[in-house]
Amino acid sequence: MYSTLIDAATLATHIDQTSWVVLDCRFNLLDKAAGRHAYTEGHLPGAIYVDLEKDLSGPVTETSGRHPLPKVIQLVAKLGAWGIDETVQVVVYDDAGGGIAVRAWWLLHWLGHRGVALLDGGVRAWEASGGQLSTHASIPTPRQFGDRSGVQPVSVDALQNDRESLLLDARSAVRFRGDEEPIDPVAGHIPGAVNLPFGSNLDSEGRFLPAAALRERFESVLGDRDPSSVVHYCGSGVTACHNLLAMEHVGLQGSRLYVGSWSEWITDPKHEIATGE
Repeated sequence: MYSTLIDAATLATHIDQTSWVVLDCRFNLLDKAAGRHAYTEGHLPGAIYVDLEKDLSGPVTETSGRHPLPKVIQLVAKLGAWGIDETVQVVVYDDAGGGIAVRAWWLLHWLGHRGVALLDGGVRAWEASGGQLSTHASIPTPRQFGDRSGVQPVSVDALQNDRESLLLDARSAVRFRGDEEPIDPVAGHIPGAVNLPFGSNLDSEGRFLPAAALRERFESVLGDRDPSSVVHYCGSGVTACHNLLAMEHVGLQGSRLYVGSWSEWITDPKHEIATGE
């Protein structure tokens, strides 16, 4: 089964198979209806629309980040309703270089389902390869998704006392430095973090860089560290998954996610904040 990336040509040969499920994860933080609208206008054949905030996140609280984890029992029920069980190959996609769909990818890995891959290049690559879009509503055949344990995220409490991990911040450089902050109320970054914007994992076509280039990118900051020492974060634990996937794809396995990320870190005034490089 595919567990990191899949290209459009490979997906096209399997997309009609009942053991494959495609999830459309398009979402815009500044226009939260845009993803659903884009899906209605045209999506990959058979794809099911999933909403970042309604399906892939839990309720926001005063002490959580902007996209906390959904309750496992609710997520498992949705996955089953979408026709996913342990035998199914899942493919996720968006129109943002994978920056949203990686959340669905990580959640499935979190629950122990390895057979999930991101469509490299997203809907743009699908159309460029000759793939057609559909406007027909998808009606999945429900399955029973088993609740299984997988990779565990890092909690804010564990992070406060962690002096050994390498923190990689996937946000843009201007947000990391604190020059501007268009989403969260406080600018800056977690002290000690290294900035590695997720967008630099991609080429000009929105596809992932060749494996050798990706590996070099992460090894340049890893040094002698083991990949398992890496903790990824971003604004709300979504785009950070992009860096995590990239590392997994090139064999740098075992890194972890701080789900709450910056938007959770700043809810506690006791947490230190750094700015600049």
